[in-house]
Amino acid sequence: MNDTPGWSSPGSAPSDDQRPGTSGPGDAAERPAPAQPADRPGTPPAGSGVKWSKEQPPPGQWSAPTGTPAAPPSGPPGPPGQSAPPPPPAPGWGTPPAGGAPGGYGPPGPGGYGGPGGPGYGAPGYGVPGGHGPGYGAWGGGWGGPPPAAKPGVIPLRPLGVGEILDGAVTTMRTHWRAVLGISLAVAVVTQIVLILVQRLILGTTSTQALNDPNATSGELLRAMRSAMLGSGVVFLVSLIGTVLATALLTTATSRAVLGKPVTVAEAWRDSRPQLLRLFGLILLLLVIGLGVFALGLLPGILVGLSGSPVAGTGLAALGALGAGAVAIWLVVRFSLASPALMLEKQSVRKAMSRSVKLVKGAWWRVFGIQLLAAVIAGIVSAVIVIPFGIVGAAMSDDGISGMLNGDSSLSWTYLLVSGIGAVIGSMIKFPISAGATVLLYIDQRIRREALDLELARAAGVQNPATPASGS
Repeated sequence: MNDTPGWSSPGSAPSDDQRPGTSGPGDAAERPAPAQPADRPGTPPAGSGVKWSKEQPPPGQWSAPTGTPAAPPSGPPGPPGQSAPPPPPAPGWGTPPAGGAPGGYGPPGPGGYGGPGGPGYGAPGYGVPGGHGPGYGAWGGGWGGPPPAAKPGVIPLRPLGVGEILDGAVTTMRTHWRAVLGISLAVAVVTQIVLILVQRLILGTTSTQALNDPNATSGELLRAMRSAMLGSGVVFLVSLIGTVLATALLTTATSRAVLGKPVTVAEAWRDSRPQLLRLFGLILLLLVIGLGVFALGLLPGILVGLSGSPVAGTGLAALGALGAGAVAIWLVVRFSLASPALMLEKQSVRKAMSRSVKLVKGAWWRVFGIQLLAAVIAGIVSAVIVIPFGIVGAAMSDDGISGMLNGDSSLSWTYLLVSGIGAVIGSMIKFPISAGATVLLYIDQRIRREALDLELARAAGVQNPATPASGS
């Protein structure tokens, strides 16, 4: 027998060798008479076949009465005089009927109104006409929106949102923690050891006592200032070297994490080593540009002050510093993607800077906001860890916390060792967040401008970029 769910009237289905509407033996017993309206008693069909209740629904009403589910029919179309079923509802969201939706049979079922056994079964909409399985009709006859993007690694291969970029940086640290935390720990330990030695030997309390002594001579003040500037410069240089190393190694680790491929510390070092000198050159060039901007901003005020107007010169220098700061921030954001471009594209310093300018063009505020948010998050997390260690180190020193507040014991061995441990732990978290956010922002800009997601999908072995990779 043929099952014909849909718009047919209740009754038995015709046999394979018989068409609806043709007369044959047993028609009177097998085919019911036209249904009568529900408000008038009907005439039962003649013969000894299936008996029908006197109470029949009006023509064209195929849903069951409220509270009484009806079985799905499977018979042929009704007699010629019977009215056709009502048209299907318009696609889209609507209010579900009380006892079932038009085009469905029975009470509301899982996935939509219309229930199993009739059109629309399995559709997540409200009785969408002619439902064709799960997902069809969720958006008014569509397929439930675009298919999800492939996600072989820590991010989906499509344009990213702010939360996805930050989450990708954290996911990289969590998923590939051996390589990421190993790189961060190695760089942070070496950096902190050098910083402790420099601060203790060059910036010790004996070298800077004259700065806090009101009776110190000018020669003592000059020597103390020279020692302080030398120590600060060495500290800055060591911190810069550590940051560059961490950024270079973590750039490689993050790029592998995007493809879902693991990386070891040795592999990250092997891939990053050819570009390290260029990366140092890039960082130093950006520093020189920043210092040059500030020098140009302060120069007019300095000249005016030297000419005999110190008040006007000071005011002009302050305005110049504000303007130089704004220009420096604009340049920092403009060249902020040069580092990943240099490491991942194997570019020269000049081409990496031009690539960053091209990628940031038209999206300066977005890049600035994401970079600032990542820096604030990394700074807060690092400070939450570093500050308690600094307080504990000061309390364990000879002069206690009061000595630290007075500037007498801030550079003691106890303080430097304890605070150095906190700095190592803070760097292990700060480095991956900062470097990861920069790399993922670079990848996001290339996806938006150059369709890099297709290349990444092929590199990750995804056959269809619109389909998630197996196991992701």
